[in-house]
Amino acid sequence: MPDFRPISTTLSRLGGGLLMVAALAQCAQQPSRSAASPAGNFNQDWQFVKDIDTVVTPTCFAKSAGAATPWQAISLPHTAQLEPVVTDKRQWQGTCFYRKFFQVSAADAGKRVALHFGAAMHTADVYLNGQRLQRHQGGYLPFTVDISRQVKFGQENCLLVKLNNEDNPAVPPGKPLKDLDFNFYSGLYRSVELQVQDPVHISDPVQANRPAGGGILLHYAAVSPKSATLEVQTEVQNDALQPSNVQVRATLRDAKGKQVGRTESQPTSVTPNNFGRVNQQLTIAQPQLWTPERPTLYQLEVEVLRNGKVVDHQTLTTGVRTIRFAKDGFYLNGQKTRLRGTNRHQEYPYLGYAASDEMQYRDAWQIKDAGFNFVRCSHYPPSPAFLQACDELGLLVMNSIPGWQFFGDEAFQRNSLQNVRDMVRRDRNHPSIVLWEAALNETDMSKSFMEQAHQAVHQELPWTEGVYTCGWLDYAYDVFIPARQHLKAPDYWHKYSGNRPLLLCEYGDWEYYAHNAGFNQTAFSGLKESERTSRQLRGQGEQALIQQALNFQEAHNDNFIGPALGDANWLMFDYKRGYAPDIESSGISDIFRLPKFAYYFYQSQNGPVPDALGFNKPMVYVASYAQASPSPHQVRVYSNCQEVELQLDGKAVARQRPDQDRYSEHLLHPSFTFTVPPFSTGTLRAVAYLNGKVAAEHSRRTPGAPHHLQLTYRQSGRDLRAGRQDAVFVYASVVDATGTVVPDATTSIRFTVQGAELIGDNPVPAEAGIAAVLVRAGTKPGKVQITAEAAGMPNSTLTLTAR
Repeated sequence: MPDFRPISTTLSRLGGGLLMVAALAQCAQQPSRSAASPAGNFNQDWQFVKDIDTVVTPTCFAKSAGAATPWQAISLPHTAQLEPVVTDKRQWQGTCFYRKFFQVSAADAGKRVALHFGAAMHTADVYLNGQRLQRHQGGYLPFTVDISRQVKFGQENCLLVKLNNEDNPAVPPGKPLKDLDFNFYSGLYRSVELQVQDPVHISDPVQANRPAGGGILLHYAAVSPKSATLEVQTEVQNDALQPSNVQVRATLRDAKGKQVGRTESQPTSVTPNNFGRVNQQLTIAQPQLWTPERPTLYQLEVEVLRNGKVVDHQTLTTGVRTIRFAKDGFYLNGQKTRLRGTNRHQEYPYLGYAASDEMQYRDAWQIKDAGFNFVRCSHYPPSPAFLQACDELGLLVMNSIPGWQFFGDEAFQRNSLQNVRDMVRRDRNHPSIVLWEAALNETDMSKSFMEQAHQAVHQELPWTEGVYTCGWLDYAYDVFIPARQHLKAPDYWHKYSGNRPLLLCEYGDWEYYAHNAGFNQTAFSGLKESERTSRQLRGQGEQALIQQALNFQEAHNDNFIGPALGDANWLMFDYKRGYAPDIESSGISDIFRLPKFAYYFYQSQNGPVPDALGFNKPMVYVASYAQASPSPHQVRVYSNCQEVELQLDGKAVARQRPDQDRYSEHLLHPSFTFTVPPFSTGTLRAVAYLNGKVAAEHSRRTPGAPHHLQLTYRQSGRDLRAGRQDAVFVYASVVDATGTVVPDATTSIRFTVQGAELIGDNPVPAEAGIAAVLVRAGTKPGKVQITAEAAGMPNSTLTLTAR
């Protein structure tokens, strides 16, 4: 049974998974804390306007001016403009305004009152009651505005945020949108929190702006299966006019909520307008180590006491683990672990970046479901809710600063280096993060910049072990992360002999797009130009999707040659970019999160032993639409099992072991290729075997004529939540009389929704037989009914519950 004993408690005053309990698993991405005004309530009852005179005047703060200015009632997170999925125009850029009328109780006079912005894209001017308080530049990281002296207690206040997302070479990523390989969208797209705290409180690590300071900083030392030491540093801020005697109490609970330890510091005095750092150590006996297969989290509650009374507290999750990057591999808890990864852009169709915490979780869930144990956050820091989901689900993470092919002037570099520090300060306690990409992707950075960025991470996390920076240039950083295509075929990085651990952070897209893969793909000469690349929309057909999956398979197999300790494909989800009107379609799922064939190739590369959360179980997938073929043809099957039997209409085509070819020789689970005799209609059924026993099955039936619609939605581990701007994808599939999707159907489908809001285009043309929409819950829980209709087919209805 785990036990606990405090080792030591010190204070120095300075001048100037298993998943947690259900409530904790649903918590916000920021550490929960006490406040007189609940943070969630502050996301409601905002007003928004854009495309008006950008000069701030007194009428901006007057309710009576509402008739003259078309203020729109909105909630956060919010995007300034719903963006079409495909358009000849780039995303909206300009100035918009957000305002909110609110009160702080007169009983809270004398407390610290602040506004914490999760993110604002990307230059924000914050006003309160007509007074400009602060400007913040940067669209991906948080900032805090202290309004303790300006707020009117017991009276109505008007908060105004003037927000501009136009090109700015000083604000990372810096590159003009028309030349950028992704969109940065707009709006107050993360939560805003009203913090009402005692003058003596736990400081904010980003606002404090002190190396290795602010907030709560965790570090594990002497970790083994027998014990681990948790070092807790808490920074206490005293904004009062008199000295305060404070104590810090730290309580640790295991994944079942059982207390496994507590320690309390001795009282000490913190002078006015000053801060103190409390350093405490806890020993955990027989710790449950965090791994992708069993992502066990502990809960740490830190309380600040003044004269024996709790005046502030924060609760956060933490995982016990060790990491080490070496030339021969990556080691997690002393075990060599290959990183099987992907890249992820955080955008959603229509909403851009304005995704709820639940939507962030669903993305992480789908990445885990696809068989990956690692994700690179390309090319900017993600929502903390996404990182929290990675902690809970067991995904290793590379966190990244904003940047792509642009190296700006002194102001840009200064802001980029601040991004490095703010990223680390915000995200430093996540067990999922193993790499800090303190580099500007595919950018010719100066040596001085790289040195400073690398040093900044190590100053913020000043430990001799377990902290690793990475960059795409082989200089300064701890780990070298080039893309596969940064060298040429046929060797790529096989012969890398540098001094750093090597991780291939992108592969599978550009080398095929540029046709320099250096190998003769099966029937390559017969493929259309659009079918030769990895950029394949779901609607481009079976052959194109098979080609994309083969590209990823060949590259992933090739990446095992040489010293690379892992790889991350480009990429998980299709996305939009500034420099082209089309969708960048090399995702293994489309922009609506619908999987392509390649999704199942990657899923087959993990397992077949289920992990603690039920992922990685035995699987088999037939990568075919089972459409008529007048001659024998090949069918590809993906599975993580030992044998697969493919049947046609119940009769065995063959039962065989995995392929042995140049696309498979290094894979743990190669694909299976079957030659199927001619047929006009039929059912292909794959039966997968482990140790001679049936472990998984999958069938494909030849589609007939469109007959009716089927409605489904993507839950991905999280129900639809009311009052949080949460949205789920709802899919209308055009199916034949047997329920088989008709893959060439482009039927126009109209949706109606009751009890929620439909986001995006309506009607929607089906792509590969499926039309997708976003349905966003309202402020109150209840039933949501979605109906789909199409010409010549009966309506279909789906009922959800917004929790």
